Amino acid sequence: MVELVEFLVKKLVNDEQAVAVTQEENENGEVTIHVSVNPDDMGKVIGKNGKIASAIRTFVKSVSSREHKKVFVKFGE
Repeated sequence: MVELVEFLVKKLVNDEQAVAVTQEENENGEVTIHVSVNPDDMGKVIGKNGKIASAIRTFVKSVSSREHKKVFVKFGE
């Protein structure tokens, strides 16, 4: 799942080297994916009114539902 998010985000930003995607799983089996990018590229990842970030979250949610897991995507530093 991390590779998928990393691929999507790298296609959106100018500075691909600054993209960092990490995964954290809690004891309930819920997975949180943290996405960090260059501050200049953050607007491209979030999009107008958060539409791109929402689309990424929706895509990840649909893929994770096949694996019967709850996955959350958080954008920030």
